[in-house]
Amino acid sequence: MRRADASSSGLHLGLISGTSVDGIDAALVHFEDTQAAPTLVAAHTFAYTPELRKEILALSQAAVSVDLDRVARLDHRIGAAFAEAASTLLHDHAIAPEQVRAIGSHGQTLRHAPHGDFPFSWQIGDANLIAERTGITTIADFRRRDVAAGGQGAPLMPAFHQAMLAPCGEDTAVLNLGGIANLTLLPRAGEVSGFDTGPANGLMDAWMLEHCAQGFDADGRFASSGQPDEALLAALLAEPWFMLPPPKSTGRDLFHLAWLRRHIGARELAAADVQATLLELSARSIVQALRCTQAGTRRLFVCGGGVHNGALMRRLAQLLPDASVQSTAVLGIDPDFVEAMGFAWLARQTLEGLAGNLPAVTGACGPRVLGAIHPA
Repeated sequence: MRRADASSSGLHLGLISGTSVDGIDAALVHFEDTQAAPTLVAAHTFAYTPELRKEILALSQAAVSVDLDRVARLDHRIGAAFAEAASTLLHDHAIAPEQVRAIGSHGQTLRHAPHGDFPFSWQIGDANLIAERTGITTIADFRRRDVAAGGQGAPLMPAFHQAMLAPCGEDTAVLNLGGIANLTLLPRAGEVSGFDTGPANGLMDAWMLEHCAQGFDADGRFASSGQPDEALLAALLAEPWFMLPPPKSTGRDLFHLAWLRRHIGARELAAADVQATLLELSARSIVQALRCTQAGTRRLFVCGGGVHNGALMRRLAQLLPDASVQSTAVLGIDPDFVEAMGFAWLARQTLEGLAGNLPAVTGACGPRVLGAIHPA
């Protein structure tokens, strides 16, 4: 009876913790049908405990030697945290688990390395545990099928952005400012495309944590108190990854504090000046990528945590004087939960037997149904 009720429900729950590792975004989404725009029913961000966040950050650095037991314990802990986030959201909004058709869980990325002889993308957060503790069918491990098909496994949101935003008759883009920035290009004519552009909040957050004991730079105030160092900025922008053509994706494997420190080298810079440089790095790399791929963009809709960094938003607007730079909030879409909504959508796609990737975005050899299904 419970499964019959759930199968007829348009409710799906999306869970994600991104490269910023600031917490679990949970979004309960209602889909009327495969054509109608989704409705956000309830959403909340559940912070990791400081100790769990520290452990995730420690193990997600590329240079770290990983102990298998330590990773297995972390997989369990993250799965339990995701399950608790889902259950708490439903409880707080008086929604029974039986009313939810499925959970789409992105998990927590430990490594993302889609290049080389043995490409992979690795997210942890035991989906078996989520299904068991919530009583809701859980779909997870969305990226690896795309990688197996020759793709990057990322970004996955352009397919959702395409479904979410109606064509508006002019070149439009969606910018997600998470730990990593990624663009979805929605041209007035032609196919949708998208790719990662490089750092958004990840490096700035890590620098703030190290030098100010704060998890993020509120409104970009610390960056605004400094001045970008042009020599350091030039060195950072010379990173060969920025020159790669799409499809491309990246993560903390490349853009981490050790990478930054190598470029700082013997330079003696104030912490605020480094933060200002990192903000400029994010803004310039994003704008450079947009100009190279869709120079005629007239509307840029921004989502993700970086939308709350006023200094970064203002800098993007300054560098794009011919485009309107606005939060997705102007569309009635909460910018903090677009990605979580996207994983609810991906869960529905999987259950419907529909592709969740766009080969033109990820580079996969074809559309693929993504994710592994863990029945309730």
